[in-house]
Amino acid sequence: MYDVVIIGAGVSGAASARELSRYKLNVCVVEKEEDVCCGTSKANSAIVHAGFDAEAGSLMAKLNVEGNQMMEELSKELDFHYKNNGSLVVCLHEEEKPNLQNLYDRGVKNGVKDLRIIDREELVKLEPNISDEAVAALYAPTGGIVCPFGMNIAFAENAATNGVEFKFDTEVTGLEKKGDTWVVKTNQGEIETKYVVNAAGVYADKFHNMVSDNKLHITPRRGDYCLLDRSTEGFVTHTIFQLPSKFGKGVLVSPTVHGNTLVGPTAIDIENREGTNTTQEGIDELINKAGTTVKGLPIRQVITSFAGLRAHEDGHEFYIGELEEAKGFIDCAGIESPGLSSAPAIGKMVAEIVKDLTNAEENPDFVGTRKGILDPKTLNKEERAALIKENPAYGNIICRCEMITEGEIIDAIRRPLGAKSLDGVKRRTRAGMGRCQSGFCSPRTIEILARERGVDPSEITKAGGNSKIIVGINKDRI
Repeated sequence: MYDVVIIGAGVSGAASARELSRYKLNVCVVEKEEDVCCGTSKANSAIVHAGFDAEAGSLMAKLNVEGNQMMEELSKELDFHYKNNGSLVVCLHEEEKPNLQNLYDRGVKNGVKDLRIIDREELVKLEPNISDEAVAALYAPTGGIVCPFGMNIAFAENAATNGVEFKFDTEVTGLEKKGDTWVVKTNQGEIETKYVVNAAGVYADKFHNMVSDNKLHITPRRGDYCLLDRSTEGFVTHTIFQLPSKFGKGVLVSPTVHGNTLVGPTAIDIENREGTNTTQEGIDELINKAGTTVKGLPIRQVITSFAGLRAHEDGHEFYIGELEEAKGFIDCAGIESPGLSSAPAIGKMVAEIVKDLTNAEENPDFVGTRKGILDPKTLNKEERAALIKENPAYGNIICRCEMITEGEIIDAIRRPLGAKSLDGVKRRTRAGMGRCQSGFCSPRTIEILARERGVDPSEITKAGGNSKIIVGINKDRI
């Protein structure tokens, strides 16, 4: 019997798990995929919104601003990449300046600090590659960028270190209330718990509707992206938005914490909750739109494209709280943009709800810090030499594009909730994220995964399930 079962190991579920581990509670996270960070959390804009976009007075606005304010300190505590680079909302037409003012006013109401409307002269000084059509911009110095994988994994690892159990490849198929106990039915058997936290992303309405007659409806909203090579570092230094529309914040152009340039997303409502395929139409749309806010976009430097899904709730609001009609069931639903930015505050809110319901005591053994994977590139020459002498694996380069060593990959596999697949290694180390997109390093990474996990290389997958890399042998074994 668990005190709390969390459905979903994305950033909201992992943040909630980490915050709940502050208390004397028996917590379990169930995830249908083979790893954390496999849904919305792995494919997004990787930005920390300042908080000016959400409607004033909404829960979305409140948690966005709170999460933004928590991010820098949290990145130090949990050792994930974050940079406070600031954001710009660009106005391309004089007649749209009132909309920029409205956005400013909303941001002030939401509690966003240091907002300013700047003229073209100042804008060009900040971003020399801004469009010749740009006339003004809303400048939000508190905006930032983050590694979404690193953040999600950091929450989960810290939660696991503090006693939270994670069950992967465990898909929830049903929910049943028996007295004061919830029975969570899965493909791996039944799990009993006192409380359920529904952090299932685009599937959150499915579980909500199992237990409530007050139905939720979530639309998967696909966003296509293009990622540019690190040779484009410095093309823009701030996150550059277009004035928002009813479909979202428009196509952005932003640096990443690792030196790439990111362009996207589109906003296309679909029915398929696993529909993360890109389309030519989507890619063409975002490239054309991005070209309206910046000039000379180095589109020939695109190294990959991808798509992610946002869990768009019909009311465009975060839906967080215990259901009156289903006691012990706590929704954490409708977590779309700015969900990543809000995640620290979402986790805190969920934990506070559970704490108030359970009167849980604080965990005296809680450890709030975590050390990430050692990156030899951050060391000086002498320090790196000493590291390699101590552990030669750190001198063996596996991924040449990103200069990732065997030592880093081994660490990624052996850590709490360690990597089991190529994508698991990639999200933890960046091996395979460079220009060649794992064309050269994947065979060597497979070998390391197989060796460390004690399995045959044919058992190693790209991303769990049936995503096998080696599916047969075309030569006789010697």
